[in-house]
Amino acid sequence: MKAGLLFTGSGPILILTSFESLSDPNLVQKLALKGIKKFIAYEIPEGLVRQKYGQHFNIILGDLKQTDDLRILDYDGHHAFYSFSFKEMGDPVYHETILS
Repeated sequence: MKAGLLFTGSGPILILTSFESLSDPNLVQKLALKGIKKFIAYEIPEGLVRQKYGQHFNIILGDLKQTDDLRILDYDGHHAFYSFSFKEMGDPVYHETILS
């Protein structure tokens, strides 16, 4: 399980996914289907996210199924952004869909 803080055009969101990485092409495709075609993502340690989000984390994780491998844990950009320090974030993953 991966947790990621994604900076998108509409603001930060915190996601949970069963994909192996935040750059996995299948995850990128799922995000694109939701209108997210350009982002900067930072992996956040799952244990830290679990600690900060408590029961809400468990509810969202319990709803994550093999056929539905992407969940938004927090779409309140202000809250998601200020919940973690930069030191707690992994290396950035950049993605941009080039439209011709």
